[in-house]
Amino acid sequence: MDCSVAQCLEVVGEWWSMLIVRDTFMGVTRFEDFQRRLGISRNVLRDRLTSLIEAGVLVRVAYSEHPLRYDYKLTKKGRDLWPVLTAMRQWGDTYAAPSGPPIELVHQGCGEVTHAELSCAWCGERLTYKNVKAVPGPGRDARMLLKS
Repeated sequence: MDCSVAQCLEVVGEWWSMLIVRDTFMGVTRFEDFQRRLGISRNVLRDRLTSLIEAGVLVRVAYSEHPLRYDYKLTKKGRDLWPVLTAMRQWGDTYAAPSGPPIELVHQGCGEVTHAELSCAWCGERLTYKNVKAVPGPGRDARMLLKS
């Protein structure tokens, strides 16, 4: 499908994949720790880790030779999922956490509980679906865009 959202979902749209990425951001790097935290079966975890490695989201780094064991670390491509994960967490906090957010983000610079917002990279104005429009990009045929 000629859609960047669909291409992203192809890589991380499966339930366990994004939870593995979430846990990696929280400092989890070892197979046994992923399995314990997520309650995921070994074969499903192995498959998801393999697909995230093949997609370039994670890299496997040996930390023991006897027995051979690995840490799973985020690549730049994986670290670039942080805004996606943050947006999903904030949506979940608002619409799926009746007792309130399970975790909060504290900005280390000022010490305050914070949330992420999208803003224009050029002027700094807050972005919403109402003040942006989709236009053909270099990889898209103009005939494929919806009429606005």
